[in-house]
Amino acid sequence: MTTSIVLENVTKNFTLQYHRTFKQVTVAMARRQQIAHTFRAVDDVTFNVEQGEAIGLMGLNGSGKSTLLKMINGVMRPDSGRVLTRGRIAGLIATGAGFHPQLSGRENLILNAAILGMSERETARKFDEIVEFSGLEHKLETQVGHYSSGQQSRLGFSVAIHVDSDIFLADEALAVGDAPFRRKCVKKMEEIRQSGRTLFYVSHSAGSVRNTCTRVVVLEEGKRVFDGDVDEGIRFLHYDDGEGEDGMEEMDDFDMDEGDMGGDAF
Repeated sequence: MTTSIVLENVTKNFTLQYHRTFKQVTVAMARRQQIAHTFRAVDDVTFNVEQGEAIGLMGLNGSGKSTLLKMINGVMRPDSGRVLTRGRIAGLIATGAGFHPQLSGRENLILNAAILGMSERETARKFDEIVEFSGLEHKLETQVGHYSSGQQSRLGFSVAIHVDSDIFLADEALAVGDAPFRRKCVKKMEEIRQSGRTLFYVSHSAGSVRNTCTRVVVLEEGKRVFDGDVDEGIRFLHYDDGEGEDGMEEMDDFDMDEGDMGGDAF
């Protein structure tokens, strides 16, 4: 089989600043108080993903899932180790990523599609389908700055999920909206999996992971603590399978990340 994603001893650290202004820092230093704290968000993670696999990345809040997703996407570099990917990557990893608040939904759709590598002809061909999927036809000419965060995520997710990619990254925390929209997201990701593309899905939902994924990777405090069968991974986390009929939950799993741009490929 062809290897789609390779992570080799990937580590990422962040520094949390306790004081913002020069005066606050000076006073804290004079009092011998701690002014910053460095923590490890991802700690020496290694695993491979084969083309066509559907990986469910799970773990408690703050375990490093979103940070790892951003490094796979290439918008953040590891401090040590390597992240290698093969082919085009698409997906939504941050609310409103790539959107300009003063541009309309139509203009941002076209801009976002270009950022994700879609040609002008491809965007024109898929435009109506993307708009219909988002359910934002009535707000297409409105400035995105007037959208709610949920509406921005819906538009961004709708563009990303229609990109012809080899790898699709999905953060469940960003698949927001009402139950019908979340069901559409689940159905579309199932189509992605069946098409032979690689799916990397960050989720808390045992039901949607069980229905969508073929393998589970669990992170705990940045470390890979489980990698294997889906049901075994869910049992490892002691997750209850009590979601609603749509199989998705709205979770608040954003990591506080800042990083530099870039990524590597095979």
